[in-house]
Amino acid sequence: MGKQKQQVISRFFAPKPKTPDPSSPSSSSFPPSSPPSNPKDPPTPPPKITATVAFSPAKRALISSHLAVSSSPKPAKLPKLSPHTHNPIPAAANPSLHQKFLQKLLEPASDVPEPPPSSNQPAKFTPLEQQVVELKKRHPDVLLMVEVGYKYRFFGEDAEIAARVLGIYAHMDHNFLTASVPTFRLNVHVRRLVGAGYKVGVVKQTETAAIKAHGSNRAGPFDRGLSALYTKATLEAAEDVGGKEEGCGGDSNYLACVVDKSVSVENVDGGVESGVEVKIGIVAVEVSTGDVVYGEFDDNFMRSGLEAVVLSLSPAELLLGEPLSKQTDKMLLAFSGPASNVRVERVSRDCFKDSGAFAEVMSLYENMEGGDLTDHSKVNTDVKEQSNKHLGIEGFMNMPNMAVQALALTIYHLKQFGLQRILRLGASFRPLSSSMEMTLSANALQQLEVLKNNADGSESGSLLQSMNHTLTIFGSRLLRHWVSHPLCDRTMISARLDAVSEIAESMGSSISPHNIEQLDVEDSFATNVNPELTYILSSVLTTLGRSPDIQRGITRIFHRTATPPEFLIKGSVQFIAVIQAILYAGKQLQQLQIKEEGSKGNTRGKSVRSELLRKLILTASSSTVVGKAAKLLSALNKEAADKQDLLNLIISDGQFPEVAKARKEVQLANEKLDSLISLYRKQLGMRKLEFLSVSGTTHLIELTLDVKVPSNWVKINSTKKTVRYHPPEVLTALDHLALASEQLTVVCRAAWDSFLSGFGKYYAEFQAAVQALASLDCLHSLAVLSRNKNYVRPMFVYDDEPVQIHISSGRHPVLETILQDNFVPNDTDLEADGEYCQIITGPNMGGKSCYIRQVALIAIMAQVGSFVPASSAKLHVLDSIFTRMGASDSIHQGRSTFLEELSEASHILHNCTSRSLVIIDELGRGTSTHDGVAIAYATLNHLLQQKRCMVLFVTHYPKIAHIRTEFPGLVEAYHVSYLTSNRDMGSTGIQSENQDVTYLYKLVPGVSERSFGFKVAELAQLPSSCIRRATVMAARLEAVVSSRTRNKDDKKWLLKSLPTEQKQEEQDVMLESPECLRVGWSSILGDIDGALYEKFFKNLKTTLLDDSDPIKSVENLNHTRSIARELVSRLSGGGWKAGEMDDGGFPVRKWEDLDTDILVKIFQSFDIFELSGMVLGLL
Repeated sequence: MGKQKQQVISRFFAPKPKTPDPSSPSSSSFPPSSPPSNPKDPPTPPPKITATVAFSPAKRALISSHLAVSSSPKPAKLPKLSPHTHNPIPAAANPSLHQKFLQKLLEPASDVPEPPPSSNQPAKFTPLEQQVVELKKRHPDVLLMVEVGYKYRFFGEDAEIAARVLGIYAHMDHNFLTASVPTFRLNVHVRRLVGAGYKVGVVKQTETAAIKAHGSNRAGPFDRGLSALYTKATLEAAEDVGGKEEGCGGDSNYLACVVDKSVSVENVDGGVESGVEVKIGIVAVEVSTGDVVYGEFDDNFMRSGLEAVVLSLSPAELLLGEPLSKQTDKMLLAFSGPASNVRVERVSRDCFKDSGAFAEVMSLYENMEGGDLTDHSKVNTDVKEQSNKHLGIEGFMNMPNMAVQALALTIYHLKQFGLQRILRLGASFRPLSSSMEMTLSANALQQLEVLKNNADGSESGSLLQSMNHTLTIFGSRLLRHWVSHPLCDRTMISARLDAVSEIAESMGSSISPHNIEQLDVEDSFATNVNPELTYILSSVLTTLGRSPDIQRGITRIFHRTATPPEFLIKGSVQFIAVIQAILYAGKQLQQLQIKEEGSKGNTRGKSVRSELLRKLILTASSSTVVGKAAKLLSALNKEAADKQDLLNLIISDGQFPEVAKARKEVQLANEKLDSLISLYRKQLGMRKLEFLSVSGTTHLIELTLDVKVPSNWVKINSTKKTVRYHPPEVLTALDHLALASEQLTVVCRAAWDSFLSGFGKYYAEFQAAVQALASLDCLHSLAVLSRNKNYVRPMFVYDDEPVQIHISSGRHPVLETILQDNFVPNDTDLEADGEYCQIITGPNMGGKSCYIRQVALIAIMAQVGSFVPASSAKLHVLDSIFTRMGASDSIHQGRSTFLEELSEASHILHNCTSRSLVIIDELGRGTSTHDGVAIAYATLNHLLQQKRCMVLFVTHYPKIAHIRTEFPGLVEAYHVSYLTSNRDMGSTGIQSENQDVTYLYKLVPGVSERSFGFKVAELAQLPSSCIRRATVMAARLEAVVSSRTRNKDDKKWLLKSLPTEQKQEEQDVMLESPECLRVGWSSILGDIDGALYEKFFKNLKTTLLDDSDPIKSVENLNHTRSIARELVSRLSGGGWKAGEMDDGGFPVRKWEDLDTDILVKIFQSFDIFELSGMVLGLL
């Protein structure tokens, strides 16, 4: 064969030519799979890959000949590197020399035939390739993994994608590019492909080798079919690959279907936010947990309502029902951008017109009984099944029309995965919005960092992360919903607080007497505490935390995808482990001996005082759930499950007679094999002859070399001294045994599937038990939070009392964890009948935003049912919390920073009520100062006058604080306090640059006049020269502003001294007559040249009254300035003395008084403040 050489293939995965040769093998490749995520994203360029491959001499010769054949009919054209690349081999100077080089390098064998010349005939597919082509035609948007032996293979474009995503090698085989992965790594590679945004299909062999050998297809390829489909939203509930590793499966994976319909625009008030443009329907399904959320709502042009829903659900996959409006499509595609890793799929809803959606949904319930296992010993299960069916029909009949269309599209989509059964249970449906829960807006969730931080989008530093002390994955998911949907019902909030208080008390924590006095009489508890509550609850939750995700586990059982090959695979959801966990939790909670209302013998159960706790414990430890869990486990062989022995997994032969029959056939086949040994003992005359098994080959007869055997015996293997045979009777019996075993495997799989389908009758009860365990985990988490951080129980006033927020020594729940004892608390007092608005000013980085955020977060925590970081808190139940903070734009949506800012403000003005909390930070800074101040002032005025809601308004515009005069007693100004100390001013002479500022972070009454922005510039390490220049400019601007303010006051004084009807007349006389000046100057001014004095006032009057030509006015002003200087020089040389008397007996004034007194009053009387400042500077 010769020594093997290596050939380097570069850029193997380059795209194909646009016009390939029809005779090329690559021309038969099928269309590519659906691209990941956003379909509008540009195609990913092929990576530059270099692979080193070793070939045998014969293979090298074949490739050499293949490369020598050009894909073009022109022989002069050089060959390409491979049939699917654009990279030709560089032209050689001497073609004959190049051929000699190839022959020497690749060492061609002389007996290798030349490949036939290319022709225009279509490529001839192998049987396997023909199967792949047919499967790809039926599933063009699916990336197929085809089971071939012990590997899963990719073909064509799918192989290129798999090579790029999985980092595996792809090569040409017959007509297609192909790549492969081992079968035992299926779950790993499927997750990676699905994570990249592809829809992955697994094609499995539907027959085994033994069955195929006895069937009609013995000469053809194995039958194959699509056995599973995987996407991001269905992966956790799918077969073989479901169940992430522990700690990684806490996030929800909603499949959200969105449809919309245009409606008439009713924009009465104007603005982008006010008009209703579309009606949106949405259905979100968490397939792995059975949670179904639906809703229909009107939305505006900005799609702020849809944005809030999508951010709250955080779906892993979007199903867009087309046609979809352009603005809705743009918003959803912006949410599912490359950074979000959200998959998008589009589906047409034309087939659901004219009540087609209702027909699709009804067909799901009409076929509800089909395929379900019926327990013949229990008739009541059928009754429950029928009740579930009627409940589901009644539930979807009450759904809005647009939500029904979204539900129909979701059912249609899930049918291809076989997961549509989850939508049959009406009990799992819940509306998107409820009067019992507060729906936080998208801005509030993002700007308050409720679920994720704004730095990197992770949970670290968020409110959820600080509150999350859950021990189970499903408890963590429920707490996420609690935090993003605070309660709006005082009774439900009090019930949660009672449960948290009791768990905290049983942990050994104590509540201060002040907080006990705050409790209502009906909510107050006795002093006895059940010490077993914490111990049992903690042990149950800790054990469940170490177990698989039982919430997703029971859902996968319901979907019939908890298949036996999953057993003992790390991170997978195991059927027995899930049921055992539920059984263990139920039995442990039964030790608390809590009885239902009205039952006798309830002695120790009274020690659990909280009604919510009692209800949850009773649901989780229900005797029905515990009994059914024990019954399900008794039907399975745990030892067989641990050994992955499917044939002996099911114990209940009476329920599955076909399994018993198949086992009997296997037993008979084994007995027949074992009986053959007596025949061979007699035939060979060896009384001690036994069957032997070697390396997995059974029923071997081992004989020495000198023993003669019949010629029809088949030699299997041998050693130096022995030979091993299979007689023909053994071969026939082994063949029958293999067939019987394969049939038993098929029957056992069918029985297992039937066993799982029977679990559907119990699913609702098990789901309720798991939901109760999740709620217990959340309450336990809130109790741990209150005990570890010394939080207090908030007190909620009754609904008929005024809306109020009274927080004493409130702290930020997240920053307090970071700063510990260094955090400075603040008080908050807002009430509808008194001060319900605070205008907050102060220096940059002084703690203004932190203060308003902590008030909102404390309100959210209280309505979740948690204790709060304060010394005391008295609150009214809020119906919503709105925020307007930060600055950002959405260029891809054509929305500037200021438009985003005003859109958020508009959303607040249109949706807040008198029971809302509104926090606004720096409104109006995205435009000019005057426009910003005006918009901020008008917005605050609207909130105070029209809405009368609780308002925290942060601003750097001190003028906004003047609104207090319009609302006396209702609005108050505060600022975060600070201390300043002056350093040596040196040569700069600028005070603001030479001040040390100490932030106290304490909120005090009053308005802060300074922001100390230069200190922030120093922290940002701006160049010192830039900072010095900025301080000089700031000092000049402050001088001008202060001068304007002082001049305004002088002008007001002068105008008040003159009657209104005489003002114009007095001004004219003042400009024309020197005698209008004050007494004491007449004698001095009389000595000056009258013509020069008259010329000064005439030029001044022309400059002031003629503003048609600015350039001419400037020239007149310069001329007037020169005259003034001449007047000054004459006055200074006049020889008069201060203190002398004039002819009238009045004292002579000083010249310095002329500068600051007479001329200023003249200028002020004619509204020329800027001119007065300029003239004074020149003089």
